[in-house]
Amino acid sequence: MAMICFFLLLTLGFFLLSSFYSLMQELTAFYAKKSVFAPPSYPFIGCLISFYKNRTRLLDWYTDLLSESPCQTIVVRRLGARRTVVTANPANVEHMLKTNFNNFPKGKPFTEILGDLLGCGIFNVDGELWSTQRKLASHEFSAKSLREFVVKTLKEEVDNRLIPLLEEAAETRKVVDLQDILRRFAFDTICKVSLGHDPCCLDLSKPAPPLVKAFDSASEISAMRGMAPLFVVWKLKKALNIGSERKLKEAVELVHGCVLDIIQNKRRALEQDNLEDLLSRLLSAGHDEEVVRDMVISFIMAGRDTTSSALTWLFWLLSKHPNAEEMMVKEVESMLGNYGEKELNFEVLKEMNCIKACLCESMRLYPPVAWDSKHALNDDVLPDGTFVGKGDRVTYFPYGMGRMEELWGKDRLEFKPDRWFEEPGAENGLLKQ
Repeated sequence: MAMICFFLLLTLGFFLLSSFYSLMQELTAFYAKKSVFAPPSYPFIGCLISFYKNRTRLLDWYTDLLSESPCQTIVVRRLGARRTVVTANPANVEHMLKTNFNNFPKGKPFTEILGDLLGCGIFNVDGELWSTQRKLASHEFSAKSLREFVVKTLKEEVDNRLIPLLEEAAETRKVVDLQDILRRFAFDTICKVSLGHDPCCLDLSKPAPPLVKAFDSASEISAMRGMAPLFVVWKLKKALNIGSERKLKEAVELVHGCVLDIIQNKRRALEQDNLEDLLSRLLSAGHDEEVVRDMVISFIMAGRDTTSSALTWLFWLLSKHPNAEEMMVKEVESMLGNYGEKELNFEVLKEMNCIKACLCESMRLYPPVAWDSKHALNDDVLPDGTFVGKGDRVTYFPYGMGRMEELWGKDRLEFKPDRWFEEPGAENGLLKQ
């Protein structure tokens, strides 16, 4: 009798699984016919299977889907996540970031991901707190003295550390990891500008400072949160203080502790002298230590990874396009002289249009921030007719925008800096507008 019951349950289980599988296939086919411009979706789990299969090529996967959509917009449904609208449509992006900006804050789902590391920094807050910090940062970075300090810092770092390091590698025919060197260069520079602190990362004879390692770890794990197929997984790991979330907690504590130590030392130094870095300016304005900590951490995170990423892709592209490299070298020589007789300053940099064209073209193909998300405060309809519900996630996708044939033509995947000088009706192209 027990054996009969066992086989009966086994048969029923197999029948139910087969029926469920058939139902999934039918529903998938139905949804595919209904919306061919979205990834295959199943009831309840949404596109989780497709998302998982493409987890190592998410940027290209989204780009492929957006290229097939007539309006360069798709709707993605995932288990455990809000309905997500992904768009590479310029009109939609302008609507989100300008026309109806107040309806598209970052939202709690986004700020939770970076909240442990960035706290209440400008890149992780909305509303009045964001507006206040933006005004403060805008005022400081528009100041001529700070611009000059940035150029001076960059020049010192390039002349005294970056060039000697690369020259030595060239003379000894030593292979170097350019991406790592540029990350170190960017971290040194952004720390000097933001904190007035020199971590000496470009001194390869010394081990990387604890602050650098902690920043790397915290940034990587925070990014992994955003790419997780199921958000509940990292939240559960955080609640239990295990795995990557435990490592993140330790890294964040180290970052916060190091930055607070620098702040306290800076406050004492300000009693004796006026300093030029951003931290000194924020402290002189009387802002609270925790607020200042979160602001400078946001600037370090934003400036370090974006700068090194943009430079790495630029040099990689130039290595494959010697004509563009020659164009850049000739422009520098014409403006500074063959041996750098003329002074390099902010105004001279602004006039280097060939270099700007190469940078713009490089960042079109490989933007330092591949995508960014907002969450709708209220129901809305995007310019292309896509409905956005209250609480929906809306992602604009610069990586995909740089690869849309409708925007850039059939040569969209080619590195062509000249396209930035070819805008019809503009005297000298896009760069002069």
